[in-house]
Amino acid sequence: MSDPPSPTGRPDPQRAWAFLPASPLPGAPDGPLRGLSFSVKDLFGVPGWPLRASTRAPVPDPGVSPLVERLLALGASAAGKTHLHEIALGITGLNGFGGTGHPTLPGRVPGGSSSGAAVSVALKQVDFALGTDTGGSIRVPAAWCGVVGFKPTKDHPAWPTGGVLPLSVTCDHAGPLARDVATVTRVHEALTGHAAPPVPLDGLRVGLWCPAGWVTDDVRAALLDVTDTLRRAGATVDPVEFPEVLDAYSPIVLSEAAQVHRDALRLDDPGFLPFTLASLRQGAALTGAEVQAAHGRRATYRAQLDDLLTRFDLLLAPAVPTPPPAQGQDEVLLPDGPTPLRRAVLRLTAPFSLLGAPVVTLPTRTPFVGAQLIAPHGQDDRLLGLAQRLERTLETP
Repeated sequence: MSDPPSPTGRPDPQRAWAFLPASPLPGAPDGPLRGLSFSVKDLFGVPGWPLRASTRAPVPDPGVSPLVERLLALGASAAGKTHLHEIALGITGLNGFGGTGHPTLPGRVPGGSSSGAAVSVALKQVDFALGTDTGGSIRVPAAWCGVVGFKPTKDHPAWPTGGVLPLSVTCDHAGPLARDVATVTRVHEALTGHAAPPVPLDGLRVGLWCPAGWVTDDVRAALLDVTDTLRRAGATVDPVEFPEVLDAYSPIVLSEAAQVHRDALRLDDPGFLPFTLASLRQGAALTGAEVQAAHGRRATYRAQLDDLLTRFDLLLAPAVPTPPPAQGQDEVLLPDGPTPLRRAVLRLTAPFSLLGAPVVTLPTRTPFVGAQLIAPHGQDDRLLGLAQRLERTLETP
């Protein structure tokens, strides 16, 4: 029996696509990205295309995305819009239209919030995808779908968030997902106008952040394999410590998300899923003093990260605590004990969106387990060069 047609009118068993036009938006015929296709997370404003943010609640219009317009001008064609975890407030892919499934593991989550973006890349439906990352929303689905994700430095001029429905102005980033670092780098080079060539790993100072008890044994083994690969290539790797930052991240994100969706929250039944609605109401109930205190904690964490990134050229960290969990699973069993899934994931990824550092998530040799590479602020080109070299080294038997 064939899969039922999606709301787009085409088979889409993973429910990755929110909107597919009759034909793609064509890119400029002579641009450096000609021949490449991309999907657009349904937070980006595209003229003539609907924007629902994968919710049945009303959402504000963010205007037109200059990033989408720039990619079209550079020659890439836009295939359509992908689903996300409702309004980007989640890490599994659940939304008001049934949720998105894993590209190859039935019954497992693809990660979120850029769930459809990762699926569209993993299934080779497009060459790259536009996603957003507020607490891990590019990196988590990249890891769980076995693809590459890039979260640029906060406010990078090549990756504007204008024309994107926000979740948190403090933490939101725009960035790409692709099947390899070379494609991500090609897009980044076209947007910036300068090269990001491979960078040698020899002599690299790497800090390994993998808190004991926060990841399963197979995730730890995957990260240690990456560590061994780096050492064989001539890098030095030493363990580092960094705190959980959710006491700063959660109040900031929830209060800012509640402000974005304040008009919908005035309705008796706005149409959000129960968890989303409860989270937004929690954010709306925060006092100014509580949010200000969270920003104070954020400043302290930023100073700690800056100190680490003066002592190390790169940080290596797990992108996810476990392989892809089952749909509907709210808790994971870690060495520290049973842990809410949301906390288990976000404490690994949220530090670097809260604090704005550039990150590439690479697949490891363990299927659907990714590793984060974190660089100092503004070193996006060098980070991509290092990621290219490490990706090639990991692919070598």
